[in-house]
Amino acid sequence: MDSTSTAEADYAAFLEKVKRTVYIDNLSPQVTESVMRTALGQFGTVKNVQFIPNYTGPKNIPCCALVEMECLRQAEAVVSEITQFPFMMSGMPRPARAFRAEVEMFDDRPIKPGRRIQCRWVDRKDPDFEVANKIKRLVRKHAAEDLFLLQQQLAQEEKLAKQQEETLKANYKKFTIIDNVVSDGTAPGLAKFYNMKVFDA
Repeated sequence: MDSTSTAEADYAAFLEKVKRTVYIDNLSPQVTESVMRTALGQFGTVKNVQFIPNYTGPKNIPCCALVEMECLRQAEAVVSEITQFPFMMSGMPRPARAFRAEVEMFDDRPIKPGRRIQCRWVDRKDPDFEVANKIKRLVRKHAAEDLFLLQQQLAQEEKLAKQQEETLKANYKKFTIIDNVVSDGTAPGLAKFYNMKVFDA
């Protein structure tokens, strides 16, 4: 097999991978790979989870991910279900969104056979130069706005996560006390003292 045939075979295999991959965004930073695998495992077998770095804000905050399922049918089920109904992950208030993955989303994509890219410098007198500058300024503005909203959202989610942790600890403490009272025989004594009936389960 020559280099051209190998490149074509590699690219064909990559396209098959794209078909069974789902792009998930609007994720909370509380969502980890294990959370993603558990949440999407109900639709089939999750083969790979790749978080996409946030290039416009803090680098350690994943906001989206590419999730490769075992087959196309499972990927379609993920997109269909999450599109129709709010899908929460890790108890966070923001619903995740799902879309079909696209070739451009993969940073490890192979070179498309026969593809040629040409680059050129744009002269300052060229009308496209000012258009490019306007687009650059607009992108920076949107990135700043996005970062501000993200920081507000993160503060709310961290507060919610702390509340959930405190509630979980309080409930665990209550159930431990109840279990101890029942198991050590204190419950019948208290029932007799307060003239109450206790029924054994």
